[in-house]
Amino acid sequence: MSFNIALSGLQSTTQDLNTISNNIANSTTVGFRGGRSEFSAIYNGGQAGGVSVMSTTQNFTKGGSLTYTGRQLDMGIQGDGFFVLKGTDGANMYARAGMFHQDSQGYVVDPVGNRLQGYGASATGRIQTGNAIDLQIQTASLAAKATTDVALVSNLDARVAIIDPAVTAFDATKSDTFHSSNTVSVYDSLGSEHALTQYYVKTATVTTPTATSTWNVHFMMDGKVVTPTAGHEMKFDSNGVLTAGNTLSLSITDPTILNGASALNFDIGYDKSTQYAANYNNSSLRQDGFTSGDLKGVRLDDNGLVYGTYTNGQELLQGQVALANFSNPNGLKPVSNNAWVASNEAGQAIMGAPSTGTMGTVTGGYLEGSNVDTTAEMVNLMSAQRNYQSNAKVLDVNSTMQQALLNSI
Repeated sequence: MSFNIALSGLQSTTQDLNTISNNIANSTTVGFRGGRSEFSAIYNGGQAGGVSVMSTTQNFTKGGSLTYTGRQLDMGIQGDGFFVLKGTDGANMYARAGMFHQDSQGYVVDPVGNRLQGYGASATGRIQTGNAIDLQIQTASLAAKATTDVALVSNLDARVAIIDPAVTAFDATKSDTFHSSNTVSVYDSLGSEHALTQYYVKTATVTTPTATSTWNVHFMMDGKVVTPTAGHEMKFDSNGVLTAGNTLSLSITDPTILNGASALNFDIGYDKSTQYAANYNNSSLRQDGFTSGDLKGVRLDDNGLVYGTYTNGQELLQGQVALANFSNPNGLKPVSNNAWVASNEAGQAIMGAPSTGTMGTVTGGYLEGSNVDTTAEMVNLMSAQRNYQSNAKVLDVNSTMQQALLNSI
């Protein structure tokens, strides 16, 4: 009996050594989860029968540390969840290793060609949740967008003297006919850039608490006058608050400016502009048009949103990385190439976006390392070595005793 017990100890320790050696070998493998041999005592009718390895479980509770790589499509998960990969056979696999790149068709793939799954984006930039698809980066150029909205926040100096337009007509070439000016770039339907300059002329000032200061605004584009026939006035009360002239719709139809582009129609907003006794300044100036651009890179945020970045400074939402989680991750079956496959023991895969529900976050430009503690594994290795030697010694003693028994007969 003691022979069989010691033999079971040798067999179980050998299995434990396999687990330990696999942990040590993969201590630098991206996304690897260390395993642990779980022993079980054997009894036959109340009699000791030795030991067996009941199971080898993986440690999904402890995460690996994130290491910065700087690569655009490297991804590291912090928290629960797995990347979802579709193999060439159409079957899903799950991984913590986020080493991804684009293939020749723009699909986001791992080093062996499995495609990363995610949610697509509509033409309007909305994520289409539901069924996950092969995540793909569109490599086509980003089309130009004509400006439709311009917004400025300025302070017009309340201390300046008025200019009577009946006496001194506005002339963009004469600085004494206006008080201040600014220029903003706008874009037409072909992506051509145009310089829109606005000139401010104070024509009336506050004389009573109920009166208002008035400023005329003149517009020029590419050196040509584009001021509306009705003109545009901005009025401020005695507190310097804008009370009229908050918005203006400007339409540019001059063919010498457009040069083949469609008519340029956009709104100009002056909300929150002021008239204080301070120098003229612009605290905010923006517009929503842009020229065409080529894809130059990819950016990933913590919610797994994937953006294409373009040479014109714009970004376009390309999709969102999907994560999967399981009620029992230990039920997942490990396979080669840093992945697992689902099983009945793991339960049904629960899909979702990063940072939602039980899903962790996804960090771009980082990789999650192995969660193996090499020092602890070396201690386990020495312990397994002692166990093996001790069981081997039991076999040796058992053999010696049997030989002594045979010699006495």
